[in-house]
Formats: sequence, structure tokens, C-alpha cells
Amino acid sequence: MSHAVARLRDERLARSLKPFHARGSRTLRCLRCRVAASHCLCAWQPQVTAQAGVCLLMHDIEPLKPSNTGWLIADVVPDTRAFGWSRTAVDAGLLALLADPQWQPYLVFPGEYAGAERVVEAVAVEPGRRPLFVLLDATWTEARKMFRKSPYLDRLPVLSLSPEALSRYRLRRSKRGDHLCTAEVAALCLEQAGDHRASAALDAWLDVFSDHYLAAKTHRVPDLQDAAHLRLAGFRAQC
Repeated sequence: MSHAVARLRDERLARSLKPFHARGSRTLRCLRCRVAASHCLCAWQPQVTAQAGVCLLMHDIEPLKPSNTGWLIADVVPDTRAFGWSRTAVDAGLLALLADPQWQPYLVFPGEYAGAERVVEAVAVEPGRRPLFVLLDATWTEARKMFRKSPYLDRLPVLSLSPEALSRYRLRRSKRGDHLCTAEVAALCLEQAGDHRASAALDAWLDVFSDHYLAAKTHRVPDLQDAAHLRLAGFRAQC
């Protein structure tokens, strides 16, 4: 079944003037999970519910990257929306979502980049509303630019997270271990919102995705009985 990030990817491809070639683009990939077909993990897809929603604001080519973890959030969190970011234009659907009274949006970003009056460290949702976590899905350099150049986000409170562990993400390099990937940030947000099962499922899905992705690159057979797969097994649809 198609989800928000998959649809955004299709829209981005449709307006491309030339083909997008990701690293390892010659690999035959599963269209659903984006991993090499030989290491497809669709059978491990988790199925959970969540009270919170996620709004992904994605930099230009993020939806096209097989290693993008915003896709994993959309796999797990039913109410995930995805929009492409542009410096000169804003999607009307994004503005409508942020103004929808059923949602209480939080822009998730380090508090050191925002005025103190905007920064919160915990989720406090008003009665009758649901938390909506707005995540800037991009490289760190791009995300800082998006934060500065998106005036329609200026009215949102900034949720500043303090992760207790370093990033486990192994598919892209970062100079700082405290820079979490988008899926890790979303899992922390879900935990704050009380969606503990969805948070755990997303963490497990990220670990298994990373394992299969890297196993395909190194021609290794994944161990389906390791700790990551056993954790994920508790969230599979057939369980």
C-alpha cells in the first residue's frame, strides 16, 4: 500500500528532468521497502496504531534516497504526511494541516537555534487535540537552512529533545554521534506522546532495515533470529 513518502517520491520523479541515480543505483531493489530484492524485508513490516501524527518536511531529493528513514516513519505511523520543501513556495496542504484544529503541532529541532520563548522540552497536548510532530527531513546543513527560511513555521513551539544515547544509524555518516536520523527522532517523539508501542516498533523497524540494507551491500545473509528481528517480530501484522 502506498503511503505519504512513497507518493511524494512518485511526484518528485514525475517532475524530474533527468533520472536520479542514488549510490548503488544498479542494484535491483524492492519497490516497497527499497532494499535489494535479495534482502527484501516486507514480510517484517510492523503494524501498530498511534495517537500522534508526523509531518515530514522533506528536502528536495530526500524522498528519492533508498537510505531515507522518513519512509520508515510512514511505514509505521498511520497518520504521516509528507511535503517537499521549497524556499520560495509552500504547499497549501501543509498550511492546511498545520491549521487543522484536531492537531497540536510541534516543530522538532534543537532549542539552541530558536528563541527561548518558543522552546519546550515536553509534549503537553490540549484536550481534544492530538500531537503532530513536524520533522525537517534533510542533512543537518540543509535542515538548518530550512529552519531559518520557513517563516510559516515560526509560530510553532519548538520541541527540543535531549537523546540519552548516540545514534545507531549506520547508512549515512555524521561527524557527530548525537545527530540522530529522522526515524530515531520520530521514535523519541512518539515516546514523549505516550505512543510507547509505536515508538518501539519504529526503533525495531529501523534496526532491521539497516541490517538488511547493509547485508545486501556486503553480500551477507541477515540473521533472522538475532535480537533486532526478534524484537520486530512482536509488531508484525500476523502476530
